[in-house]
Amino acid sequence: MVRRVAVVGAGSSGLVCIKTCVEEGLEPVCFESSDDIGGLWKFKETLDPERSSIYRSLVVNTSKEMMCFSDFPMPADYPNYMHNSQLLQYFRLYAEHFDLLRYINFQTSVRSVTQRPDFSVSGQWEVLTINSSGQEEKHVFDAVLVCSGHYTHPALPLSDFPGHDTFSGRCFHSWEYKDADACRGKRVVVVGIGNSGGDIAVEISRSAQKTFLSTREGAWVIGRMSHSGLPLDMTGITRLNNILTQRLPKALVNWVAERALNQKYDHRLYGLKPRHRLLDRRPLINDDLPGRVLQGALVMKPNLKGFKESGVVFEDGTVEEDIHAVVFCTGYKGNFPFLPSALSEGPNGELTLYKRLFPPSLQQPTLAIMGLFQTKGPIMPIVEMQARWAVKVFTGVSWLPLKEKMLEVTESERSRYMKSFKCPRAAALQVEYISYLDFMAEQIGVRPNLLTLLLRDPVLWVKVFCGPCTPYQYRLTGPGQWAGARHAILTQWERVSQPFRTRAVPEPEKGTSILGSPWLLALGGAVVMAALLSKTEIIATLQGAAQSVNRTAFVLRDVWYAV
Repeated sequence: MVRRVAVVGAGSSGLVCIKTCVEEGLEPVCFESSDDIGGLWKFKETLDPERSSIYRSLVVNTSKEMMCFSDFPMPADYPNYMHNSQLLQYFRLYAEHFDLLRYINFQTSVRSVTQRPDFSVSGQWEVLTINSSGQEEKHVFDAVLVCSGHYTHPALPLSDFPGHDTFSGRCFHSWEYKDADACRGKRVVVVGIGNSGGDIAVEISRSAQKTFLSTREGAWVIGRMSHSGLPLDMTGITRLNNILTQRLPKALVNWVAERALNQKYDHRLYGLKPRHRLLDRRPLINDDLPGRVLQGALVMKPNLKGFKESGVVFEDGTVEEDIHAVVFCTGYKGNFPFLPSALSEGPNGELTLYKRLFPPSLQQPTLAIMGLFQTKGPIMPIVEMQARWAVKVFTGVSWLPLKEKMLEVTESERSRYMKSFKCPRAAALQVEYISYLDFMAEQIGVRPNLLTLLLRDPVLWVKVFCGPCTPYQYRLTGPGQWAGARHAILTQWERVSQPFRTRAVPEPEKGTSILGSPWLLALGGAVVMAALLSKTEIIATLQGAAQSVNRTAFVLRDVWYAV
C-alpha cells in the first residue's frame, strides 16, 4: 500500500504535488536542492549549475486566471500578466495557506532514484540524497513524483557552427542571461525564436547598437492582448473554440487566424513568416518584437551558418561584422541523471512516457514525471491535474492500461505530431491543452458534464462552455470538489478587471438585458448542444463558418458579461 511519497523539487510542480498527496492521506517528503521554493521562478543574480535560471525582466505569458491553481485564485489586484517576482509571491501564499513548507527538506539534492530489489511486488524506490554538509542518506519510498523540471541542462550547439573556436566575441546560452547591461552599445546576435529568444532579443535591442535575431524557420507572433485589451488566453482558450477548431476544416481556421495576424503586421514583410501554419505549432508570445523590427532596432536574419574571427555568417550568405556577442536561445536537454537509465528508452534516448506522465516499462506504476510536455496554454493547471491523476494511480483508485497498450498510444500520439514537428523528441512532448486536461479529469472523475450542467445551472454552463477554460472547472464536482469553484468561475472576469481600476472613469448606464435570462440561456444551450451532438447538423451549420463564428463570438461575449 502506498503511504510515503518522495517529491523531487519544490517549484510550482512540487508544491501542488505535496498538497495533492496530503489531500489523499499520503505522507509526502519533498527534497529541494536550493534554500527556497519557486524553482524556475526564483530569480537569482548568480548561476547555480544544474539549476534553472531566468532573466530579471521575465514576465509570464499566460494570464493569472488561466494559470492559477484550481482551488486557490490569485489575488484580485495582481496584474493579469505578472512579473516573475509576483508569481513567486503567489507560490508563497499557496504554500502558507496549505501549510506545505513543513514537508520540504531544503538544501537537499537527490543523487539517485533506484528500484528496490522487490520492486515487482512492492513498487518501492530507494532515494539517495545529499545535504549541504555533504552528508548522504538513503530513504525508502512507496512512490516518487519527479518535479525537478527540464530547464536545467542548456543545449548549446556550438560544434554545429564552424569557426566558433576562433570567434573573438562571446558565445553563451540564454540560461546565463540576466539582463542587457553587458550588451549596451554593442552588436549582438540572438539565435532562436522561442519565447526566451523573442524576449531577450527585444530587451537587448533597447540598449545595444544593433541586434540581430537569427531563426531557422520563423514564427507566428502573437501579443498577450486580445480584443478590448483582454488577456489573449482568456478569450482564446475556451471549450467552444476548442470544438470549433476540431470540427471546422483546419485550412479554414488557419487562413482566418493568419489573416487576422497579418492585418496587424505582415509576417512576410517583417521577415517573420514561418514555414508551418499557425495551428501546427505554438506561436511566439511577444508584445514588442514587431515594433522593434519596425523601428530598425531589431533585424531579422536567417539561420546562423558559422563564425568569422569577428563576425558571423548566415545561411543566405550574408555576413555581419563586428559582432560582440552571440546569445543561443536553443532550448534545453530533458535530462534526469538521477533516474534509472533504463527509463530513457525513446528513439533518441529520451524518456518514454504514457500520456506524458508514466514510464510504461515499470512493473509497478509508482513513479511519475511532472511537467515534461509542451502545450498551447498554461503549464500549471496541467501539472496540477497530472498530480491528481498520478496520486490516484499510486493509491490504486485509477488504473493504467497494459504496457503494450501504453506504448501503442504513445507512439500513435508521437506519429500524429510528427506532421508538424520533424524532430521526434519535440513531437513526443506535445499535448492538446483542453483535450489533455479533460482526459486526465475523466480518469479521476472530475471532468465537467456539460449536459448536466446545462440542465441544472445554465448560467454556469455559459461560463464553462463559452468562457475561458479556467482551472476552477475541474473542482466543480467529483473527488477534490471545492465549494468555491462556482463562485470563482462566476467572478473570474471581476478579477481580470480589478488591476485596471486605478482611476475613476464615467460608467455607461446599464439596462436590463433579456440575454441574462437563465431560461433563454438554457434554450440557447440546448440548441448548441444538440447541434454539437449531431454530425449532420455540424456539417450543415459550418457552411459559411467564417462569418457565423465571428457573429456568434460577439453575441456570446456579451452574454457572459451580462450574466
